[in-house]
Amino acid sequence: MLLVAEKYQTGFDQPLLHTMYVDKKLSGIKAVQTLSRLNRTCGGKDDTFILDFVNKAEDIQKAFKPYYQSTIVEEVTEPNLLYDIETMLDASGVYLKEELDRFIHIYFKPKDKKTSKDRAILNHLIDIAVERFKKLDEQHKEDFSSQATKYIRLYSFILQITPFEDVELHKLYVYLTYLLKKLPRGKGSTVHLSDEIALEYYTNKKTFEGSISLTSDDENVPITPVKFAGAETKEDDEEYLSSIIQRLNKRFGTDFTKADQLSVEQIKEDFAADEDLVQKAKTNTIDDFRFAFEKVFINKVIDRMDQNQTFFTRVLDDEQFKNALMEYMLTETYEKLNGRAQ
Repeated sequence: MLLVAEKYQTGFDQPLLHTMYVDKKLSGIKAVQTLSRLNRTCGGKDDTFILDFVNKAEDIQKAFKPYYQSTIVEEVTEPNLLYDIETMLDASGVYLKEELDRFIHIYFKPKDKKTSKDRAILNHLIDIAVERFKKLDEQHKEDFSSQATKYIRLYSFILQITPFEDVELHKLYVYLTYLLKKLPRGKGSTVHLSDEIALEYYTNKKTFEGSISLTSDDENVPITPVKFAGAETKEDDEEYLSSIIQRLNKRFGTDFTKADQLSVEQIKEDFAADEDLVQKAKTNTIDDFRFAFEKVFINKVIDRMDQNQTFFTRVLDDEQFKNALMEYMLTETYEKLNGRAQ
């Protein structure tokens, strides 16, 4: 906890800051700089919270207006408004109560009892609502998104300033938090890069062929190609990925294409970013590493479900297909994480 007069109002960068209680008058650039102390991103930080005892909403809005295209300041904090929004959302037809209840039942299972299939079901239940949302006209889409966003913001605000218990409202809050992340964004909606950007496929295209001339003074400088030990060329990597897809197609009669290589590449990147898995590769034999790898493998597949449902659904639904893909990737992953790749 920090008690601050002015010292940390500018130039203080601490991503962990989440909540701010304001008990002094703020205006103009001071208001923007002070409240913006909370806007740094941090793992596990999904929102921020400000409780202002002094300033008026219109004054804060006026302070931010020169710097933002849109400034939203909610003045109404009446808990009963949540019930009004809940009624509107329920009537939209985007989700059904039984789907919401099933989602919550699985979501709040103890972690040690939650299976990979449970996570896949959670994804599936959200996807059903997303498909219904896509069939709405543009006005109803905008209405639903704005009301759902307002519900989440208002619920989290009220929950932090007053005792407020309603199981049904909390269930809807949890469900909407995940649903909003997967709804397609309208033209005027806020952009959430972490939720929206997903590279689905790519192609290599030659855009230039020729020499890049140096100055006359540089012409005689020898240029020696450097190859680091253990480095993997892009061509080698693509050949490796392509061979996995080809072997899967031949063995299981599937018809996955070159674009599906990216799905394998994404999982590889997820492995490399998993510090715990990297440590296990460095401290265990490949036989012992296999147990950790198989467990992490399923979690990474579930995390990537949105980006290639056809490929990753096959991995989850077909035990032999899953085992084959894991076996193809096990040794290469182990050697790469362990620093033994040549």
